Amino acid sequence: MKVESTRPTESAETRRSFIRKAATLAAAAPTLLPSSVWAAPKRPSNRITLGFIGMGKQNSGLLNGFLHNPETQVVAVCDVDTTRREHAKKTVKDYYAQQTNQGSFKGCDPYKDFRELIARQDIDAVVVATPDHWHALIVMAAANAGKDIYCEKPLSLTIAEARAMVTAVRRNHRICQTGSMQRSSREFRKACELVRNGRIGKVKTVIVGVGAPSKWCDLPEEAMEPGLDWDFWLGPAAVRPYNSVLSPRGVHNHFPNWRNYREYSGGMMTDWGAHHFDIAQWGLGMDASGPVEIIPPEGPNATTGVRYLYANGVEMIHDSSRGGATFIGSDGKIFVDRGKLEVEPESIEQEPPGGKDIRLYVSNDHLRDWLSCVRTRKLPICDVEIGCRSVTVCHLGNLAYWNHRHLRWDPKEEQFIGDKEANTWLDRAKRAPWKI
Repeated sequence: MKVESTRPTESAETRRSFIRKAATLAAAAPTLLPSSVWAAPKRPSNRITLGFIGMGKQNSGLLNGFLHNPETQVVAVCDVDTTRREHAKKTVKDYYAQQTNQGSFKGCDPYKDFRELIARQDIDAVVVATPDHWHALIVMAAANAGKDIYCEKPLSLTIAEARAMVTAVRRNHRICQTGSMQRSSREFRKACELVRNGRIGKVKTVIVGVGAPSKWCDLPEEAMEPGLDWDFWLGPAAVRPYNSVLSPRGVHNHFPNWRNYREYSGGMMTDWGAHHFDIAQWGLGMDASGPVEIIPPEGPNATTGVRYLYANGVEMIHDSSRGGATFIGSDGKIFVDRGKLEVEPESIEQEPPGGKDIRLYVSNDHLRDWLSCVRTRKLPICDVEIGCRSVTVCHLGNLAYWNHRHLRWDPKEEQFIGDKEANTWLDRAKRAPWKI
């Protein structure tokens, strides 16, 4: 079906009827909203208007952070679950109701379908914190509609999705921050600066401590959660019965464990890997590249010990029994984790920086960094390209584990070398009508 590129003026119809028409158009081409349908994107004026997509625990925390920021105004929330959607709407309205003496109260509209939220011209940017299997579809649709984006980590479910997200963001000149927020913490920046400036000598090994890969879902069927559109929750994933482990009932329950299952996530390899592999890439100066070989451990059921080799000779090892990132060089060692920085010998940390030292991007607040870049149009500290490269490392490790194969990787072409079968693993089939 061909989608018309013309758009009625505000005088021709109300905003509400325009949104209904936009949703109809989107249903005909459900994955990406054609950028030609919408007005040219504009820079935000006084407040940056935000819409939130996926109102689980992670986005509830992000919502709280942005609500208390005077630079932003939350105008819409979206979730396929009625309880979480209405709870988020109430959170926003209750907060702004307390501000009425200052005249800052505005409404907050709830949506089940993210396409209706994205179609609104009065929204400058979206905050995406859905399960991983939805990230690419939503981010690409938002970019095509002229929205700036904050997308939670890990950026994507597959390698091909990550690159497609970069392409959509760049084509539409959008600002997209990946939620690998350890880059906005002092201890990680300092550790990477010490490594990049040769304080531990030539880097030989990096040990990254994150948990295991995901597995195929084998959960039994349970009674459906009232108010949840389960088919929409599954979206591009294969049809399977509902289980509360994947989408817990209510708004205050435990974190869902969909991260453990391949249909929706890469497990801890991508969940925590999008933090610690990301720091490893930063410390190695590999934000625009990656490893060239990925070597699985012995044994078909191994979930730790995959090795990555870089072209410069550095070996990176995945160790699921620990946390953080450890850089080992010819002259010393650095371990960094949240709130921890351990340097051997200690004199390395005490040495003052030299005039020619590499100084990395300074951000002390991941959310404020994104907002600043929305206004300045500069790339944020964890730009979509960085998120793409870091999650690709995570995915490469998973592919080596799942397929028990020594892989050779071309980080420039983002293809496996001499392995046609492996190149079929770069993406996954998506359930109709969803596609990228």
